[in-house]
Amino acid sequence: MKFAIHFASNTFPDPARATRLARLAEASGFDSIFTVEHVVWPTNYTSTYPYAASGRLPGNPSTPLPDPLIWMAYVAAVTTGLRLMTAVVILPQRNPLVLAKAVATLDYMSGGRIELGIGVGWLKEEFAALGIPFERRGKRADEYVAAMRALWAADDVSFKGEFVNFSGVNSNPKPVRGSVPIVVGGHSEAAAKRAGRLGDGFFPSIGAQVDILPLLDVVRRSAEAAGRDPKAVELITGCPGASPKSGTDPRPAIGERIAQGVGRVVLPVSAFLPNLEETLPQFGEKVIRQFRDA
Repeated sequence: MKFAIHFASNTFPDPARATRLARLAEASGFDSIFTVEHVVWPTNYTSTYPYAASGRLPGNPSTPLPDPLIWMAYVAAVTTGLRLMTAVVILPQRNPLVLAKAVATLDYMSGGRIELGIGVGWLKEEFAALGIPFERRGKRADEYVAAMRALWAADDVSFKGEFVNFSGVNSNPKPVRGSVPIVVGGHSEAAAKRAGRLGDGFFPSIGAQVDILPLLDVVRRSAEAAGRDPKAVELITGCPGASPKSGTDPRPAIGERIAQGVGRVVLPVSAFLPNLEETLPQFGEKVIRQFRDA
């Protein structure tokens, strides 16, 4: 079992606090830290944020939301083994060739510590501001994944699709292990099917207003239908009972996640505030060490 911390970049957007969190998390045995993304925050929007009962983004339009890749590059430079993942980058909003180069470079420079968590987005007003169609964003995301993997896998590559077309191009450096793991985020059945069909992992984000457990079975069935080994798709979930603020023994809740096939438990950084210097090492000693080999 591995453990991750979520909402790192928006909670610790500045260099000093980002360094503090990352180094403490690494020393405490956490496997990874997750970042969030919005290119712009519309002052007024009617779209429903699906990860809070209020339907509204936490914070306000002046809340700092650093670009996730740049934040990850900074944190990679002040750590040695901590893995870093976008959770999520809104893939249909990104040029796949530019993103493939940025992610591969970051992976190369960090020694292979990058994971690309992707989502299709929910904030229609943000798409409008960027001049990108909100419709068919799922299909666009699927094609972008295929295009990026083609660029990472070889040189002199060509790709012909509905949204992406290129012929005889090269993108270097390559990722350290030949590709970057792509984790599909989302709370819908479509996201779960996408993860099973083409993802290296599935992460129904913390706060999803649906029962995520049936989605894990959707991932497995989708993988089998695509001729893939379901075990090749890492299942990554939250675990409220594991939070230090729950006041309960976290071990039974984590044990349940293991029994459900989950490979990585994610906790919001707020679960460890305000005293990171105390709570993170304690969690590492009492929980991570016990479950590290589970």
